[in-house]
Amino acid sequence: MLSLRRTAPAETKTLPLPLWVRGDTNAFFGLAVNVLVNVLTLTGLCLGVVKIPADDVFHTILPALGIALIAGNIYYAYLGRRLARREGRQDVTAMPYGPSVPHMFIVVFVIMLPIYLKTKDPLLAWKAGIAWAFIIGVIVLIGAFVGPYIRRYAPRAALLGTLAGISVSFISMRPAGQMWDHLWIALPVFLLLLIGLMTDLKLPGNIPIGLAALLVGTAIGWAGGAMDGSAVSAAADDITLALPGLHLHTLFSGLSDVAPLLATAIPLGVYNFTEGMSNVESAAAAGDNYNLRSVLLADGAGAVIGSALGSPFPPAVYVGHPGWKKAGGRTGYSLATGAVIALMCFLGMFSLLGAIFPVAAIVPILLYIGLLIGAQAFQLSPKAHAAAVVAALVPNLASWAVGQIDNALAAAGTNASKVGEAGLESSGVVYHGLMVLGQGAILAGLILGALVAFVIDKRFVPAAAVALAGAALSFIGLIHAPKIAWNASGSVSLGYLFAAVLCGAFALTRPTPREPDAEELELERLHGGGPSAAGAPEPDNEQGPDPVPETAPVGVGVGVLPDKTTATAEPNKSSATD
Repeated sequence: MLSLRRTAPAETKTLPLPLWVRGDTNAFFGLAVNVLVNVLTLTGLCLGVVKIPADDVFHTILPALGIALIAGNIYYAYLGRRLARREGRQDVTAMPYGPSVPHMFIVVFVIMLPIYLKTKDPLLAWKAGIAWAFIIGVIVLIGAFVGPYIRRYAPRAALLGTLAGISVSFISMRPAGQMWDHLWIALPVFLLLLIGLMTDLKLPGNIPIGLAALLVGTAIGWAGGAMDGSAVSAAADDITLALPGLHLHTLFSGLSDVAPLLATAIPLGVYNFTEGMSNVESAAAAGDNYNLRSVLLADGAGAVIGSALGSPFPPAVYVGHPGWKKAGGRTGYSLATGAVIALMCFLGMFSLLGAIFPVAAIVPILLYIGLLIGAQAFQLSPKAHAAAVVAALVPNLASWAVGQIDNALAAAGTNASKVGEAGLESSGVVYHGLMVLGQGAILAGLILGALVAFVIDKRFVPAAAVALAGAALSFIGLIHAPKIAWNASGSVSLGYLFAAVLCGAFALTRPTPREPDAEELELERLHGGGPSAAGAPEPDNEQGPDPVPETAPVGVGVGVLPDKTTATAEPNKSSATD
């Protein structure tokens, strides 16, 4: 007689995950300074540009932002710990999160400032900004169900290249200029960050490098007379406790005239989920393969919640995950950053911090992040796709250049339309072409990078599909156009259409696709992603694998650069205890 016996499942052991490891200290100081700079900037924009009353800024906008930040950072720490347990690793780094830098400037200069200049009513401008942030959040929530399919089929060079474009232009260039304004403060700080975060050298007593760099820069700034003691006393008087509350009436009032906001909210919403998609790909390349839909849903929800509480500044996953992973950060740094920055928002401490810390001591961390993300795009894309990485960079560089031209002209009391394209071109400034190239830069970079990568691979059918997508997107104004409209950029659409026809013609010749070399195959094995993984399911899904058995080794972390803080096979040891 045949008897059936159920085999007892192997005994499993929960992987110990400490809330804080030593590497979290470095990552915390880096990310906290990054977010601090951005909140200081948006505070100044609200007070100095849109003239929103200080009481509304410190008692409504900043507390609302604080709630969004602490909720988002708690959520991303949770996602990190969940991923660590499911993969049996102790070296998972949480996604960084904070107010979106591009949106910060766009909502001020494109949405709120024109309304303020026209009506001289800062509160009306603020309402429009809140409504715009709400629309952005809704679009990102929709994008959460579209983005995973784009990520699945887009070449990694296109995704990482467009992210590198943001890093090099919008994240690195302004800080670099501010550094060279006061290089006697900034360069020692920058070198300390490079030594501590990109080498295996340590400071005496394992002092956190981020804290040491900030203190050194601050000491040099005060000793050299770059700071004003009276400003500290004046700023200390602004400290007061303010807690957020619902501002639904303000939100609905702003939404009552929603049509003018859609022209920028739709492309910027698409930009937001495209950037989020690139950031998730960047984290996957560094070894942490997050579920894209979970990330985009959180970003969209953060924007919606923040707008309901009165903030016009949508938070988002930040560029820079590989940098914080390289610094040894795991999940504690995310929790700490959210809590500390939120507390500062509730207490209105940003004017005081701005008076204490020299800007030149703070901004070098942004240049470091820009260097790392730019390097990652080349290191973790196939060598054959290097040109595709550069192609994806170009629209962001064009967008940054146009912004600099516009700002310079505005400072001179004029603008490009008054000077005229002929006048600009006679001085060697190809203004119109740069403006068209840079509009919708993130999405345009993704299209251009993917087109170049597919052509290099001699995969002309996907290349034709990408070109057709470029034609459609430019025709309706999502890329290469100033606003959403029918036939928004007809000549650009025609160019993409001709490219699609050309790719289709080459596809008919049935060329043999490029064969990946051994190094490329190893890169794919280590990091996955890209169109070759088109059939792969989204990682970190709700079901997930069973808990890792006690006998299974803890995975070794894969970083952007050789990581000195890899996990060991002993589950009771942290991966970042250096």
